[in-house]
Amino acid sequence: MNIEQQDLYTQAILSLAALVGLTSFLMLGQSRLLRLIFVFAMQGSLLALTAGLAAYSQANHHLYISAVMTLMLKVIFIPWMLRREVIQMNTQRDIETLKNKTLLMLGGASLMVFSYWVLHPIVHTSPAIMLNALAVSLSVVLLGMLLMITHRQAVAHVVGFMSIENGLFFAAIVATNGMPMVVELGIAFDVLVAAVLFGIFFFHIRTSIDSLDVDKLNRLNEVDK
Repeated sequence: MNIEQQDLYTQAILSLAALVGLTSFLMLGQSRLLRLIFVFAMQGSLLALTAGLAAYSQANHHLYISAVMTLMLKVIFIPWMLRREVIQMNTQRDIETLKNKTLLMLGGASLMVFSYWVLHPIVHTSPAIMLNALAVSLSVVLLGMLLMITHRQAVAHVVGFMSIENGLFFAAIVATNGMPMVVELGIAFDVLVAAVLFGIFFFHIRTSIDSLDVDKLNRLNEVDK
């Protein structure tokens, strides 16, 4: 595949797909939670840009609403909420990640290669944009799961969970030319509700164990009064 022979829209989507995959890969190597949140916000801005570009190219105007909702939720509201929790708990540095960062990054790279390998037989007759969109989406989902496994901080778990949703959203925008408006509004509402529930979850953990390290929940014991 020669990218120079593709139309401008395809070139832009392929570039955005590469950047979305890169942001998920960069999240694995972040030892500071504030940087992790910043990279997550960057990924959200790339998704908003993808939705806006798809809306313009395909004259699918309801995708502009999806782009705005993505911008408001995943670039502004959720990163602001996570940043506030990190600052309040003074846990800017997550020291409970996997000790061997090299092994972690190699694992992330292997998952990205695996995503392309497992999808290539399925969509080898489809356009290049389809293969890259689905492969990047699958890799973002797998990297989000790996992020949740290798971090103990609840903030990192939320970022990993939201990153999984980002991967599914990217596939829906690029591969299906946009979902019906009612589906997109439902997904946006679910993300908003999840963010509010995570905020309540953070509050209860913070008041119970004075930390956002979910591994400490395993060491809680019932005390008779």
